[in-house]
Amino acid sequence: MERANSRRRSPTPRNKDRSNSLREGAYQGGSPKKIHSIMALPSMMSSMKLLVLCLLCMQNTMFTVLRRYSQGVLKENYSKYEVLLVGEIIKMVYSAYKISTALNAGERAVPKLRYLLRRSTKMAVLALIYGAMNILSFVSLRNISAGIFTIFAQLKILTTATCSSVMLRRSYSTTKWRALLSLMMGVLLFSEPIWNKEDNANPEGGNVVLGTAAVLIEVTLSGFASIYFEKVIKTDPEKLGIWERNYQLAFGSIPIYILFMLSEDGGQAGYFGGWSVVAVMLSMLGAAGGMLVALSIKHGDSILKTLATTGAIVLSATLDHFMLGGPLTPIMCIAGVQVIISICNYTFDASPPEAPPALIEKPGTADEEMAPLTQNASRSS
Repeated sequence: MERANSRRRSPTPRNKDRSNSLREGAYQGGSPKKIHSIMALPSMMSSMKLLVLCLLCMQNTMFTVLRRYSQGVLKENYSKYEVLLVGEIIKMVYSAYKISTALNAGERAVPKLRYLLRRSTKMAVLALIYGAMNILSFVSLRNISAGIFTIFAQLKILTTATCSSVMLRRSYSTTKWRALLSLMMGVLLFSEPIWNKEDNANPEGGNVVLGTAAVLIEVTLSGFASIYFEKVIKTDPEKLGIWERNYQLAFGSIPIYILFMLSEDGGQAGYFGGWSVVAVMLSMLGAAGGMLVALSIKHGDSILKTLATTGAIVLSATLDHFMLGGPLTPIMCIAGVQVIISICNYTFDASPPEAPPALIEKPGTADEEMAPLTQNASRSS
């Protein structure tokens, strides 16, 4: 009987070697990395994520080209803040409709919407950040040239990644950091017609230090706002959905755009003057863009959202050249290829995250630690 118990307790050499080999294989550099890469690609490039990012890229492209056609060709002089205000109203109404159609049994729409408005403090903070970014853009362009502003604006890519590392504690591989840096340089080269003009002097009487500080604060706030929005959507204890958050954000943004409208006294055409079918389409595209941004953050992250909007810069400039006669120099073509390659390098990089050293167990350690317990158990029996 004692011999049978000891046979069951002590592992056979064959089973022991097998367990050690399995443990060793889990941390060797060959097959596990391949398995991890194969498993990472489907999760990273899910169909929903691709669909949302492609739609966001197309929305940004259509919005840019249509705005260029409206103000550059048709010379329409409506207020841009009115367009943004109407877009927020459309987004709020549509989000309220989606919330009302997804209520549980016994719930009513009006109390639910009132509850969301009372709990919209976090989204109100985000709306204030967006408003501050608009003011900072205005201050910077009053003191520095559009070319210098464009150069500094490309830092949004790196500030978003940095805030993601700090606020969400994400670790990015060296390949991803190189791709982001290459992407930033590619977008900067693609914007060469803006910052390489002969008449690209700073505004007369402008304060270069003030303008530079304003644009640097703006790009920092841009990265912070993107990650803040993502953190609220994914980690907030309330677990509110995309439509609830869009409803709250639109509610907080409407008063800010009203203040901007009042500050410019309705613009050149007066309050809601100079509107056209194109202006209405821009408002609808703006509303769709806000909802797609939230969806892209839910199904992806803020970095992938930034990649989609960056790719839209290249696509919109290409369409602008063929449809509206915009510039497309050889430098822009080379930079566009670099942007596309950088996006692919970031998106398809499946480098597995390094396991913490404390979690890595050396072969044979578990058997050595269990040996005294096994011996004590055999003696007591």
